[in-house]
Amino acid sequence: MKLCFGKINFIIMGIAAVMIIAGFVMMWGEPSTPEHFNPDVFSARRTVYAPNLCFLGYVLMIVGIVVPNKLNKKDKRYTDYAEYRGSDSRSDSRTN
Repeated sequence: MKLCFGKINFIIMGIAAVMIIAGFVMMWGEPSTPEHFNPDVFSARRTVYAPNLCFLGYVLMIVGIVVPNKLNKKDKRYTDYAEYRGSDSRSDSRTN
């Protein structure tokens, strides 16, 4: 079975997913209410670091999707189409 993504793609996308989840977990916390002000709402962790971590996770996810799959050269099913055709088909088309 031929997959669109290779092992490296899945590793990059897994790291990106962990980064995104970690960013959202860092943003978690108790909110401010009208009765009680929570100064942690405006902490650097919630307003700077966590959103940036999520953003970098999304960028890394795009990279993981866009990075070309390095196909295994030993497996004949995944060879390039030009290599698959070989020199015989090119010589046959020229002679006809």
